[in-house]
Amino acid sequence: MTDFRPQRPRPDALTVVSLLLLALVAVLLLVPLLGGPLPSPYLIVVLLAARLVLQFLRARRDPNLKRPAAWAFDLILIGLLLWVAANRPGG
Repeated sequence: MTDFRPQRPRPDALTVVSLLLLALVAVLLLVPLLGGPLPSPYLIVVLLAARLVLQFLRARRDPNLKRPAAWAFDLILIGLLLWVAANRPGG
């Protein structure tokens, strides 16, 4: 007997790239907790900014994905990271 289940829709490419960027940020932030080196704040800012751009692009395709509060939170986080990077001793 064949099981005919409806196929779930697969995520589009922008969603996959956004999730990969988020996973990369998570790994970079987890490494210091495991005894590794601190990542550059600028690298984290670039990855979060790229993810924010992807979120804007996804929202242009699908208006249901507009989340201005999440975008504002991301912008505040990026601003804080830039402030930390600017005030970091030695660089």
